[in-house]
Amino acid sequence: MGYQLEDGGSTLTQWSEDLIPIERARTLDGLFYHRVRRSPNRVAYRHFDRSADVWREWTWAEVGALVARWRAALAQEQVGPGDRVGVLLRNCPEWVVFDQAALSLGLVTVPFYTDDRADSAAYIVGDAAIKVLLVQDASRWGRISAALGESPYPIRVVVSESGKEAERLAREDPRVVLAADWVPREGPDLKHRDGDPNGLATIVYTSGTTGRAKGVMLSHRNLLSNAHASLTMVDCYQEDMFLSFLPLSHTLERTAGYYLPMLAGAAVAFARSIPQLGDDLQQIRPTGLFAVPRVFERIYRRLLDQVNGRPVPVRWMFWLAVRAGWLDFERAQGRRGWHPLLLLWPFLRRKVAAPVLAKLGGRLRITVSGGAPLPRDVAHLFIGLGLPLLQGYGLTETSPVVSVNRLEDNDPESVGLPLRGLEVRVGRDDELLIRGPSVMLGYWNNHAATAQMIDANGWLHSGDQARIRNGHIYITGRIKDILVLSNGEKVPPADMEMAIALDPLFEQVLVVGEGRSHLSALVVLSADLWPGLALEYGLDPEREQSLDDPRLHKDMLRRIREALRDFPGYAKIRRVTLSLEPWSVDNGLLTPTLKVKRREVLGRYAEQVERMYAGEA
Repeated sequence: MGYQLEDGGSTLTQWSEDLIPIERARTLDGLFYHRVRRSPNRVAYRHFDRSADVWREWTWAEVGALVARWRAALAQEQVGPGDRVGVLLRNCPEWVVFDQAALSLGLVTVPFYTDDRADSAAYIVGDAAIKVLLVQDASRWGRISAALGESPYPIRVVVSESGKEAERLAREDPRVVLAADWVPREGPDLKHRDGDPNGLATIVYTSGTTGRAKGVMLSHRNLLSNAHASLTMVDCYQEDMFLSFLPLSHTLERTAGYYLPMLAGAAVAFARSIPQLGDDLQQIRPTGLFAVPRVFERIYRRLLDQVNGRPVPVRWMFWLAVRAGWLDFERAQGRRGWHPLLLLWPFLRRKVAAPVLAKLGGRLRITVSGGAPLPRDVAHLFIGLGLPLLQGYGLTETSPVVSVNRLEDNDPESVGLPLRGLEVRVGRDDELLIRGPSVMLGYWNNHAATAQMIDANGWLHSGDQARIRNGHIYITGRIKDILVLSNGEKVPPADMEMAIALDPLFEQVLVVGEGRSHLSALVVLSADLWPGLALEYGLDPEREQSLDDPRLHKDMLRRIREALRDFPGYAKIRRVTLSLEPWSVDNGLLTPTLKVKRREVLGRYAEQVERMYAGEA
């Protein structure tokens, strides 16, 4: 089928569907095989060639030929069906090629985050008994190798990027080989494997906000059913171009930004880096992308900084455009009637909103935020400017998408409607329970954790509190993160932390108060803004003691109070601890998906927390 839609410019583009039924694909490598046969000459991927300083395109036929060569290389190693192989690469065509080559041999792919700590990566190598590991460069392997010690795994290490250090390692370590030498220059034709859809396809290690990461076992059927069900909520066409910048080790990007476009025959461009994301958006001009709230929050902050620096009439017109656009959105959703301000929306959209969206490429027709809650103010601004922004929800254990809003039924306060084929209900303690074909097989080597997560009736316990209204799911808190004050009042801190962190001065925030009489906050200040702020108070920005200045604390509490002005009465922060040291993956306070490890942060700042409650009755 085909029809015409606006592409964000002055021309009309033909959009057509070309979905591969999952019954035909059966497995993820089966999906790739059928896509190559069906669309050999269509563009599959775009990737920036750093050596030539140009963007290059790969057709499905070209990727298929490369997969066949990598398959031949893998087949020569000591691996067999069910063995685990690891991939530690930035997003690039080779990530897909290695994954597909492995899957076509019945191997199990284990993704690694490129910025994960060496000890975490070493733990995964040992726990999953990784036999072949593809790494980005020699330095990354060097760090992991040191952490592995005498481990017998991996048996083979393939280094993607050549260089003097990589060549030295290949000479001195019999396990190490350069990809350029390992992959044959020619290979057989791409072969079709009649694999088991219920067979294990991947082990994805969770972020591990508490304790060691657990290996989530996902089958071909888990991932295929999730990608296909997502397509019933979000249309995808052959002519679509997705921009991939979330790590492919993140299950949202892997399912929605890799397998889903492959089902639909759409193309994917791999972003160069987060700092270059703005340039990539304007060069690639994607029609769709998937992101986490942190990305939208950063753009939101930058946009507000720019707007606040403009003359009053410009600021007034900007916020008038946001209000008019929001009214237009609400009217289109059937939630309100006509308003006189709608008469100005065509003009404001053209003069104010369109130039802002042009910075995002100007062609986005679908944008999905998932992985964490999207702050209300952020959603309101982008939707008000006309960005088709949908919030979704998922877990690695559900492959990962559980729900997503639809363009025609979009409630930004919710995380959307459940995917077709998934059952959801609210259980004890308002916990969201999920059952269906995309629920994981279990945790690798951890039957006890599996039994805790999935009950005897097949319901997966999400750990998230929720309510369901008119079919939409609303996440209200995290069971383990709920703070219970000494008076028995229960406080969900996540929304408060998001609201406070929207202030450009506050880089990271953790609300504390478990078992206490009131709430306090640990706050990491922006390193860029701190010197100017310190000078305003006559403080030395180089002295750590400056962060304890009573006048500074009073003003920070005022800013926090302003950020929480729309919250209920329980949201009162009475004490604050200020810091300049960011919480990061390297210092063990963030997971690779940039989620705060609450327990570790509280442990690191235990003394400061006690000082905030000194003298408490």
